[in-house]
Amino acid sequence: MTTFLDTLFNGLALGAVYALVALGFVIIFKASGVMNFAHGSLLLLGGYLTAVLHDDLGFAGALAVSVLVSAAVAGAMDRFLLQAGGGADPHAAHVQTIVTIGVDIVILTDLSRRIGGDLLALGDPWGDDVSALGPVTVADSRIAAIVVSALVIAGVFALFRYTSWGLSLRAAAEDVEAASLMGVRLVRVRMLAWCLAGALAALAAVFLAAFPAPGLERTTGQIALKAFPAAILGGMASPPGALAGSLTIGLTEALVAGYQSELHVLGEGFGDVAPYAVMVLVLLVRPTGLFGGKAAVRV
Repeated sequence: MTTFLDTLFNGLALGAVYALVALGFVIIFKASGVMNFAHGSLLLLGGYLTAVLHDDLGFAGALAVSVLVSAAVAGAMDRFLLQAGGGADPHAAHVQTIVTIGVDIVILTDLSRRIGGDLLALGDPWGDDVSALGPVTVADSRIAAIVVSALVIAGVFALFRYTSWGLSLRAAAEDVEAASLMGVRLVRVRMLAWCLAGALAALAAVFLAAFPAPGLERTTGQIALKAFPAAILGGMASPPGALAGSLTIGLTEALVAGYQSELHVLGEGFGDVAPYAVMVLVLLVRPTGLFGGKAAVRV
């Protein structure tokens, strides 16, 4: 029973962090129709800046700078690179998606060169401390991941619901042409969406590199790919779906890792592909995702 509770808590913590990343995928897709394959590089950039700046600025200061820089890089990438090639035209989204692959290669190559084979500490205040929650011993970083992610995600949903930007984003996602005719500034709406997604990625990097992980390494950004099936699983245009999908993927990964000995028949590396296996199984039943809906197309 203790093993199950420990695995369950770890799965919730992983799912909460994946939700930050998956929410970034969904926000960008809702705003621009682009699958941002450079999201992992933005995550790695945020983590790297926190790691190299925390000695001089402290953890809070370094995290603030990394969040701002990652947000600015994401916003600039959209405004001056993607939109320059196709504007806010949703029909150019597939070309812009391919462009993000090139951006990912450029950023990842530079960061990999800087990090090399090192493991970088981010200077987070939780360190390797653990706490006892009943019969379960939990890393403080896992508790912080759940609490911080819940607060941030609640704030993002509040932005969607109660701000003019959130209303504009929802209107543009429903009908971009009608939103434009009603005066919605599509360029600004989608650029702010990219900035928000970049900030969420930088924040997620802190918890992905925190204990019990050994630290930030050049492959940390690849963890963002595990949040991609979470976004697909919930429905690419559904923020609540991103949350549900992330929790599903996090729990799946933790359960497979926790009960690996019982699942040895599936292979030792099954935990790495389990998120994608769950995604495929769900999409076989619901091709639009858990929260996805059918779109009406006029011809």
